[in-house]
Amino acid sequence: MDEGLSGRAGKAPRLFEKVYRLLRERLESGAIPAGTVMRESVIAEELSISRAPVRRALERLQSDGLVAPHGAARVALSTGRRSRPEGPAAGVAQPLTSEASWERILVDVEASVVARMSFGSWRLVESELARHYGVSRTVAREVLARLQQRGIVKKDARSHWYVPGLGPSYMAELYELRWTLEPVALKKAASALPEGLARRSLANIDRAIAQADCLDGPALDALETELHVEILGYCGNATLAEALRLYQSLLIAHSFLYRTAPRVFASEPFLPEHRAILEPLAAGHADDAANALERHLRVSLDRAVTRVRLVKPLIVLDELSFLVQMES
Repeated sequence: MDEGLSGRAGKAPRLFEKVYRLLRERLESGAIPAGTVMRESVIAEELSISRAPVRRALERLQSDGLVAPHGAARVALSTGRRSRPEGPAAGVAQPLTSEASWERILVDVEASVVARMSFGSWRLVESELARHYGVSRTVAREVLARLQQRGIVKKDARSHWYVPGLGPSYMAELYELRWTLEPVALKKAASALPEGLARRSLANIDRAIAQADCLDGPALDALETELHVEILGYCGNATLAEALRLYQSLLIAHSFLYRTAPRVFASEPFLPEHRAILEPLAAGHADDAANALERHLRVSLDRAVTRVRLVKPLIVLDELSFLVQMES
């Protein structure tokens, strides 16, 4: 939960989305000519950002057919537009952000943290975080506070920041919280949903089931978010909604795992389970939908543990000075 989760209406675009839009515009206009080698490090340096959002933007551009792999980099493909000679070769040397400093780095820090949750618990060093991104301790503290609100980082008894590892016992606690609270939220949300939302979500699941063998990570992530974030967001109880955010780290971690290795299962088991929830919801049977949601979450725990176990060996992590692995 690309990579998770602020792409809904009314939210500011995430940094990687801004990079994606800027690069896509440059590619389609010809400002980045076909054959240009696009390196993460060069683009990141020109934009004064880290490499993680650039990597995600280039991955999406590759999915769009606008760039192709070129060794450790990407190469721009022809878009049928005439190349423009003016401007820098990479066509990206312009500022992307006008928002507060903490907003500029939040998504990148979140991605770095979530990528490591499956490897155990980590100490998060505030001073090193500030130094790494070239921001003040105040900005670094604001980022950590935002991640704390989402359940991604915590403070220990000595007020040290740390990232709890997604081990089986912690995941079991999070899932127990989910199957206790989410059905309650769904029943409250049922009468407040916008007209047609449940039917549209059901149609989305039916389309996904019809092409289950070729769904990619972002598509799976979007389906999870539609039910567990968007629909539950209409519960109308601010205190309950705040409690639901305590397990948001689990959704964000799943988003990362889907992007890393979406084909852990030949066909995602949650698809028919989501359908069993959305069908009665669309028909106005909130209690049946809530019961189906609880069943879905109870059987999802073992699958989640399995996904972490299988994907963990596939992930290669860069060393980051502000994240120090804690002894198990």
